Amino acid sequence: MLDLAVAYREETFERIREPLAERGIRIHHVPSEGRTIPLGDPPWDPESFDAGFVYPSRTMEGGVLDAMLAVPWVNDREAVLTSRNKAGAIAALERAGVAVPESVVVSNPADESDLLAAFDRFDPPVVIKPNSTTRGVGVAKIGDADSFLGVTDYLDLVHDYRATGDKSFLVQEYLPDATDVRAMVVDGECVGGVERRLPDAAGADRWKHNVHRGAAATGVDLSAELRSLAEAAADALDVDFLGVDILVSGDRAVVNETNARPTVDAETKYDPGFYDRLADLIRATAER
Repeated sequence: MLDLAVAYREETFERIREPLAERGIRIHHVPSEGRTIPLGDPPWDPESFDAGFVYPSRTMEGGVLDAMLAVPWVNDREAVLTSRNKAGAIAALERAGVAVPESVVVSNPADESDLLAAFDRFDPPVVIKPNSTTRGVGVAKIGDADSFLGVTDYLDLVHDYRATGDKSFLVQEYLPDATDVRAMVVDGECVGGVERRLPDAAGADRWKHNVHRGAAATGVDLSAELRSLAEAAADALDVDFLGVDILVSGDRAVVNETNARPTVDAETKYDPGFYDRLADLIRATAER
């Protein structure tokens, strides 16, 4: 039996426990956030684990956990940081020929003339999003230049605080009436995905289809085109276990974001063999 340290939210931990146990992988929850951990007397035996899944989202706590466990990770620190840097990921994908939205990264503080030049690259509205947040936090749709400058003024004030490490944000084209798809890629192969959509009653005046904002994730049969797009994104970023967020608007499909710490949904929403492939990746990681 292989022992896996899972530095993931409780929801995903509970979903993967039995399927992985059936495949000879015993999992242990090792959260590093929102708790106290005695460094000389950790709550886990550092010698008990063969691999980790997935590197914690907070790099400082992650470094502590990594030092305690000293295991190879399915998605290590570099993979998580690569995906979390939205602008860096978009740049890498575009260079690799993967379709992405037109985007401008802004490093605050920026001159007003530069901000307006960025806004003028697009047909309004534009989307503004922080470069490193998740769950749709801080994402806004802006329809005119004055409102755009108002939002960037606010971001400039927020970024004045010394505790704010990431002082960058993205300006992107808005894709109208886009379908929001999360494709899952495991070891280079797309193993299915979900469409995320707000209920009709809630979605009348809303355009962000984040599950954490009330959207439902429904398993869908992804086309060969979307599967290839997701696999190309994972290959370009060199991340073994990746959620690839795709927006489909009209005849366009673009990779909007990626997530190297994707929530694992119900098994029925993925292709048959999803857990077989995931277990194989975990075993291969443990042998490194």
